[in-house]
Amino acid sequence: MTTAEYNECVTLYADGVYRFVLKNLRDTDDSKDIVQEAFARLWERRKDVDGSKAKSYIFTAAYHLIVDKSRKIHETPLMESHDAFQTVFRQYSDTKEVLEAAVAKLPTDQRSVIMLRDYEGYSYDEIAEITGMTLSQVKVYIFRGRTFLRRQLENQGIYSANMEDAV
Repeated sequence: MTTAEYNECVTLYADGVYRFVLKNLRDTDDSKDIVQEAFARLWERRKDVDGSKAKSYIFTAAYHLIVDKSRKIHETPLMESHDAFQTVFRQYSDTKEVLEAAVAKLPTDQRSVIMLRDYEGYSYDEIAEITGMTLSQVKVYIFRGRTFLRRQLENQGIYSANMEDAV
């Protein structure tokens, strides 16, 4: 990968990688750090990475950094992280807020594949390549994640199985 290809990669993919990381971590500072680290890793390995594979490489690096960060969060003592994990139940009127809250409740792997598929528009094969999962795992995680999200929306009275019949 040349310097020009690297710079083009930053221009083309930085915003998408940031959105992907932010939707998973929900922390702007940590998200910026992860995006920066992912691009730093690409720069360090620029001679080994084909320019046509840069997008996949950068999202893969970001995904692994998200997983590492999630593990560190869960390793913190309960008293320090109690406020971060405390769930507040209340009635929402905004579908977007309910959906974001439901996505935040998904396990890291399910949330990541849902974000890559439904927010970033990646194919199942691309998601498998980015995450290192098998194609079957990707499909299962997306199915389970969507099922969970549908139940959450049903519980809030926003979604009904009858809606599918109307569409």
